[in-house]
Amino acid sequence: MHTILLVEDNEMNRDMLSRRLIRKDYRVLIAEDGQQGIERAALEHPDLILMDLSLPVLDGWEAIRILKQSPELRDIPVIALTAHAMISDQEKAYAAGCDDFDTKPIDLNRLLEKISAALTKQKHLP
Repeated sequence: MHTILLVEDNEMNRDMLSRRLIRKDYRVLIAEDGQQGIERAALEHPDLILMDLSLPVLDGWEAIRILKQSPELRDIPVIALTAHAMISDQEKAYAAGCDDFDTKPIDLNRLLEKISAALTKQKHLP
């Protein structure tokens, strides 16, 4: 069973997405802001991180930068989630180090494909 860390400050989004992922046999960890996300990732070493970009305390862009600079955490795939669908937001997320990008509202089938692709790619890394 793969573990996904969901970093999301909106309780309704967090609840909806975590329940749907659990039904797909993922173990889901929760963090409500970027700082909690980094701390939880360091403690739990999830297989994948879903990172909202508009977060309190530490925004998703900065949290991704910190994760990707950490030797222990940088290989964990990060999929950025945001309602900001502009190309510039996507470019900014990739520049911060995310491995993939998806827009809100979440299309679960599309997101599940991205999760599967990221986990498969991670498994084949040396």
